[in-house]
Amino acid sequence: MRQSKFSETQIIKALKEVDAGAKVDAVTRKLGVTQTTFYRWRAKYGGMDVSEAKRLRQLEDENKRLKTMVAEQALDNQALRDVLSKKW
Repeated sequence: MRQSKFSETQIIKALKEVDAGAKVDAVTRKLGVTQTTFYRWRAKYGGMDVSEAKRLRQLEDENKRLKTMVAEQALDNQALRDVLSKKW
């Protein structure tokens, strides 16, 4: 997955600017992002603090690592089943 050029802190700061009364057009123009990106950020990070967003990132990374481990283990199990199913 592509890395964002904006940190969670910058994203949450932009969301709070709009919540404080700034126009979405002005904030997106200043950051150089589209409104679609801004609303995607709002859906993901809306109502969060910086610490909560960092915890979310840690959990997503851990989840990705665990999914990789499970996939590798499933491949190992399948390979062992194939070897054991052969008649010697």
